[in-house]
Amino acid sequence: MQEVRKIIISGLEIPFWDLVWFMVKLAFASIPAMFIVYFIWMVIELFLGGFFHMIMPIL
Repeated sequence: MQEVRKIIISGLEIPFWDLVWFMVKLAFASIPAMFIVYFIWMVIELFLGGFFHMIMPIL
């Protein structure tokens, strides 16, 4: 039987400028991710819009 170990983190010391630099890199990395998510969302919306327009055409 495996032994269960519990880990408790009581404090986390990160220098301020290292944290700022991490947040800047995170912001720049999220820009291409937003374009990818937007493109996927537009493709799904294109198919759903065409499907529902085929089912219920506007008179």
